Amino acid sequence: MEQLLSILIGILVASAVYLMLARNLLRFLFGLILLSNAANLTIFVAGRLTPGAPPLVPDGLDAPIGVVANALPQALVLTAIVIGFGLFAFALILAFRAYQSLGTLNTDDMRVAEPKEPHS
Repeated sequence: MEQLLSILIGILVASAVYLMLARNLLRFLFGLILLSNAANLTIFVAGRLTPGAPPLVPDGLDAPIGVVANALPQALVLTAIVIGFGLFAFALILAFRAYQSLGTLNTDDMRVAEPKEPHS
């Protein structure tokens, strides 16, 4: 199963890089989200996929009984998902405001600080 997920991570990273190299700001954002998902999946796979019970500790014991799932990668991925969604929502609003102000999502045309020099 890890091999299949490794291939999926590679496909997600390749797709993300392809989208992030585009000149469109919205495609860049979608590539950023794909890259974030690939990183989350990498963290999850690095914690090893083992079939087991939830990591719950019964009353009166110091450790869970039997084989349990690793809780640390799950907690890291859950935190990364929340932070990634917040970043995406903020960046999407920035892109929307940039489109309202500049009238384009093409990054080459968004040169407000360094306008193109007129040809003489």
